[in-house]
Amino acid sequence: MHIAIAADHNGIEFKSDLTAWLQAEGHTVDDHGGHDASPVDYPPLCQAVARRILDGTADRGIFIGGTGSGEHIAFNKMAGIRAGLGQDPLTTEISRAHNDANVLVLGAKVVSLERARDLVALWLATPFKGGRHQRRLDQIAALERGETLPVSDTS
Repeated sequence: MHIAIAADHNGIEFKSDLTAWLQAEGHTVDDHGGHDASPVDYPPLCQAVARRILDGTADRGIFIGGTGSGEHIAFNKMAGIRAGLGQDPLTTEISRAHNDANVLVLGAKVVSLERARDLVALWLATPFKGGRHQRRLDQIAALERGETLPVSDTS
């Protein structure tokens, strides 16, 4: 799999470790910054990762911030990006299985490096279930286009 990766100053150590681990697992990894512990704004880094996914040069993206909260918001402002916040196995798995997340956002202040590796492995291995979940993704895409959705009781 081709993975675009980036981190702010809080996630540099995690990014370095995850990049080496992903490459050892046979993935192609493109590093889009940051590159040292100097404070850096994360929105441009999020955009760089998102562009690789949207233009088809990356299959998925990973971002490591402090908590991941701001990055999660930034990614989900970009049409076609579905970012999941990976803090535990359940939310990480659901982000792929139900939401077809194409970006995983991790918080270096929230999870350990070992847990981050486990979450990335789970996220990469989890397929999208489709079915009723695809209908919901179609509705999210309609929201991105500015459409008004009818309220329904459909499960």
